[in-house]
Amino acid sequence: MNQKEVEDKIIKSYQQDEKMMILVFAQWCVNHHLNPHELYLKAYPDQGNNPQLEQAIDLTVPKEESEDISNETLLGVLSLFGNDDLAFVVSKEIEKQ
Repeated sequence: MNQKEVEDKIIKSYQQDEKMMILVFAQWCVNHHLNPHELYLKAYPDQGNNPQLEQAIDLTVPKEESEDISNETLLGVLSLFGNDDLAFVVSKEIEKQ
């Protein structure tokens, strides 16, 4: 495998992991009766519509069909990807509950 192929593989892996992080966020929101769009816009008001978030929301299941996603798991995943603003907004919602 040459350098370009290795780089492409790393980028593809990161993008897949990022999609999973967004899905975890969206499902956590569903599980806590929160609107993922609203929380996302609180964290990133200038970003507007996020197509990856839309795709993730389409993949969510009703709370009754979902595995539990702990608050700590979500915050850890968000931090891993550097989504500190979103983690802050999520933390505020956790405090309300």
